Amino acid sequence: MDIDFKEYQLRCELHGHQDDVRGICVCGSEGIATSSRDRTVRFWSPEGRRFVSSKVLLGHSSFVGPLAWIPPNSEFPQGGVVSGGMDTLVFVWDLNTCEKVHSLKGHQLQVTGIAIDGADVVTSSVDCTLRRWRNGQPVETWEAHKAPIQAVIKLPSGELVTGSSDSTLKLWRGKTCVHTFEGHSDTVRGLSVMSGLGILSASHDGSLRLWAITGEVLMEMVDHTAIIYSVDSHASGLIVSGSEDRFAKIWKDGVCVQSIEHPGCVWDAKFMENGDIVTACSDGVVRIWTVDKDNAADEIELDLYASQLSEYKSSRKRVGGLKLEELPGLEALKIPGTTNGQTKVVREGDNGVAYGWNMKEQKWDKIGEVVDGPEESNSNRQFFDGIQYDYVFDVDIGDGMPIRKLPYNRSGNPYDVADKWLLKENLPLSFREQIVQFILQNTGQNNITFDASFHDPYTGSHAYVPGQPSRMSDISAKPTFKHIPKKGMLVFDVAQFDGILKKITEFNNVLQCDQEKQKLSLTELNVSRLGAIIKILKDTSHYHSSKFANSDIALLLNLLRSWPKGMIFPVIDIVRMLVLHPDGAILLHKHFEAENDILIEVIKNVTVSPTIPSNLLTSIRAVTNLFRNSCYFNWLQKHRSEILDAFSSCSSSSNKNLQLSYSTLLLNYAVLLIESKDQEGQSQVLSAALEIAEDENIEVDSKFRALVAVGSLMLDGLVKKIALDFDVLNIAKAAKGSKDSKIVEVGSDIELLTKQN
Repeated sequence: MDIDFKEYQLRCELHGHQDDVRGICVCGSEGIATSSRDRTVRFWSPEGRRFVSSKVLLGHSSFVGPLAWIPPNSEFPQGGVVSGGMDTLVFVWDLNTCEKVHSLKGHQLQVTGIAIDGADVVTSSVDCTLRRWRNGQPVETWEAHKAPIQAVIKLPSGELVTGSSDSTLKLWRGKTCVHTFEGHSDTVRGLSVMSGLGILSASHDGSLRLWAITGEVLMEMVDHTAIIYSVDSHASGLIVSGSEDRFAKIWKDGVCVQSIEHPGCVWDAKFMENGDIVTACSDGVVRIWTVDKDNAADEIELDLYASQLSEYKSSRKRVGGLKLEELPGLEALKIPGTTNGQTKVVREGDNGVAYGWNMKEQKWDKIGEVVDGPEESNSNRQFFDGIQYDYVFDVDIGDGMPIRKLPYNRSGNPYDVADKWLLKENLPLSFREQIVQFILQNTGQNNITFDASFHDPYTGSHAYVPGQPSRMSDISAKPTFKHIPKKGMLVFDVAQFDGILKKITEFNNVLQCDQEKQKLSLTELNVSRLGAIIKILKDTSHYHSSKFANSDIALLLNLLRSWPKGMIFPVIDIVRMLVLHPDGAILLHKHFEAENDILIEVIKNVTVSPTIPSNLLTSIRAVTNLFRNSCYFNWLQKHRSEILDAFSSCSSSSNKNLQLSYSTLLLNYAVLLIESKDQEGQSQVLSAALEIAEDENIEVDSKFRALVAVGSLMLDGLVKKIALDFDVLNIAKAAKGSKDSKIVEVGSDIELLTKQN
């Protein structure tokens, strides 16, 4: 098929998804499959120039990403769809029944790519592996890169190609890498086959490349202004790409011939067989674009889309880091200021105007108009004393003195800025180099050389500053992080002991009345012994000296093993508090290290479906409390994967207490794994925490703890790149839109981290 290039126009919009549309799969002439952050896969069937949502595939517990099409065959008479999600699962769907035929479990982190290889399914993941599946069973697994894999495709010749966060592509023949393609300077996010020519790649570095199979770069295409997420080609020779810059761009012979603007990030873009283009946008809408005038949208639809774009750009316009629409009106100037020089930005028409409070004359003086462009690149600029800066850092000079603000623009010379700031704050000039290094590190300018020759901006020489101390250790400059890194562990240390003992007595009476289970009941002596255990736990003022007998521990463990599943939660609750007692923790620890690990047995028992909420809650809190005592650290790391997998269902529970307990468990694990430099463990916790952070139904405190875990892990640095590949910036921006102040603050912490090298 050969077509001359014509301008693409909107054909139709497909509404149905409730969140970002992440992936597209063109299913021959049968229709289109799309995936979304709303955890669904939708199948759209053609109906004239439009498409209608004919099937909704439900099963993923987190956002769905890559999709692949299985053409109709004897097993799938109407074809099939394969989907991969952030929940680490891969599902094979029969479109005839809309049922899952296979659930492919094995990846440890988000599934990022799917390729169909004959009867096999090949999947890639952030866990750095490729996995091959056949008839629903794993066939082989291998580590294909040392960094997260972002995409996998199959070539007509049968080889596989992968793209990774290590900035390379790899060509695979079986499990053997036959060539590594090097050239991109950042993550390779999208791949596609260019028929008869080679391989197309899309990168976070903002470029597209066409590679020959031999590794030679045949063409480089640069026109996007942000991360490129996807690329696809058509038999006509056209190429389409989707980017965070909100454009789908169409390329011919290496030149961008059209840019199609969207009201949000373009996550994916694919060609249909007839040359039409399908785009997936962060506004939750799927759009189809065509060069066929007979299929194009009518004037009303086109005007409506133009209006959507205009409204979106207007809503994104920012002044001083704030949305224009969120600024107060002129009526805000009727409220007097509180300090001289206090600044306030108000909306006047389509602009923001800064005013400063004049304490002497008791009025607001106009400073001037503040105009940021509509693009996000300006949204992080901050105000200080009525002036915009790229950064406004907090500087802690110690000794109980108030935090000082240090404003800085990237265009400035850090030495000049440091000199003027130190003099303005009446601080020793000997701190100059320390302040400069702080500025360079936190603005990503470490490798830039500036003129460091000192010139006192006020006196013209090496001025003497009265009262200058002789040491520099009293000052420390730090970025404006409010909630990260998290230090120390959180525990659940409140218990209703009387209620616990009452419930155990109640259950014991039930057992005594049941002839078959009477032998499981406690003797009067054992009930008394439990009362004595609880009395010790209640008396926190004597924790340093009180002791337990080995028989006390044996009694509790016996109950955990022998009592019916529906009756053990008050016993688990006693164990939860026991591990916070110094002597109790040590005695119990001996049993955890034994071959028949009782706690792992309990965890497996209470998390097997059907689950009992009270069992889940007490057991996850008991495990969380183990972080209080370092003797459990090895055990917690050894069983980390089992524990997190077992309790993962708590994140999607409607029970707010379960949500909070799971988030706390993740936060404690983050602190522990940062300390032990466990990158694999950090990756697993990061993935789980991000899943909570992006869920709109999660309770505020749970989301806050998950975000703190994310920020702390990113600050440590081992998994920061993975977090960026997980679109953590979008999650941070969403957090900044919260009504809860602490969510906003930790969102700002994470956003600042994404800007630092």
